[in-house]
Amino acid sequence: MQVKIKTPAKINLTLEVTGKRPDGFHNIQSIMQMVNLYDYLTINVEKNDKLEINLSGNNPNIPYNEKNIVYKAIVIFVEKCNLPPYKFNVDIQKNIPTEAGLAGGSSNAVGTFVGLNYLFENPLTKVELHELCAKLGSDLNVILEGGCVLATGRGENVEPLPFREYPVSLIKPNNLGISAKEGYQKYAQLKNKPQNDYTHKMIELLQKNEDVRPLLYNDLETAVFNDFEQLQKIKQANPNSIMSGSGSTYFVLAEKINPVEDYWHVDGLKTISTGCEIIL
Repeated sequence: MQVKIKTPAKINLTLEVTGKRPDGFHNIQSIMQMVNLYDYLTINVEKNDKLEINLSGNNPNIPYNEKNIVYKAIVIFVEKCNLPPYKFNVDIQKNIPTEAGLAGGSSNAVGTFVGLNYLFENPLTKVELHELCAKLGSDLNVILEGGCVLATGRGENVEPLPFREYPVSLIKPNNLGISAKEGYQKYAQLKNKPQNDYTHKMIELLQKNEDVRPLLYNDLETAVFNDFEQLQKIKQANPNSIMSGSGSTYFVLAEKINPVEDYWHVDGLKTISTGCEIIL
């Protein structure tokens, strides 16, 4: 059995931290939007005398073992469905940068759930898939929902929002990745924490089909910006750009972004109304 899935990147049109949780995570309110920058997973499954998971791919910077979120997704899917032993071979073709605030890893995990559910003839409902997503990470439920989504809690509570198509361009320093843990730690250290509620103001604009660009905003950008000269160079070249997630990718809702020498960038993307999709 084999299936191929394309798994999209996301950007944060807003990201606002609303408080610290007892479990150590932060509560957020964020409008996240899928864009048509994709990784591609090819999953091959065959009967075996024991559970075996083999990962491969084109990015030397990610682990192809039990530390990979795709590996973890396979394990909890097998446990949830009480499957007999199979051998799983997964090839991960990465186009989404890692540690970039674009949820590439989370999207790969969701693509794994979607692909396996397809191969095994849909043993899990969408509600049950959401439960698995919430167990594995904070952005996964957003990717499973797809399109334009309001995320609250630590990101696992999702609500679909009206979709509007925009052009999107991205830029990221090649030598800088910022983990979510680091971003939220720096936010916790801020003495004066922003309180803007751009999120609900943007929802009103979406409901009226009005331009959201004046309200693009990210609390974590406020937290990390002064610590990284690489981010400051992006902002100097693109004053209207906004950081996605915990960074280090910035985006503009425009056809092109002003490049910075030796930085990764991609122009001509667009927002999309879907999430992970089976293509084979």
